[in-house]
Amino acid sequence: MARILFFGRLRDIAGCAMMEYAACASLLELREALARENPMLGEALDDPSVRVAVDQAMVGREAPIDGAAEIAFMPPLSGG
Repeated sequence: MARILFFGRLRDIAGCAMMEYAACASLLELREALARENPMLGEALDDPSVRVAVDQAMVGREAPIDGAAEIAFMPPLSGG
């Protein structure tokens, strides 16, 4: 099981800040699984501006995640 973290508006759409999820081989597989459960979250995670960190290291959208302990989805930050 991996811990999935959602930040900002993604937390609001997911309805939680963290969930445990069965292992997936890649981020693509994980996003597809999450989209089946929550289509609005799936749509939000497909946004190319959403950043992903696996075990606290930024990765690409298709990165392998097999064996990861933590996957964090982060929307773009706004400053002011």
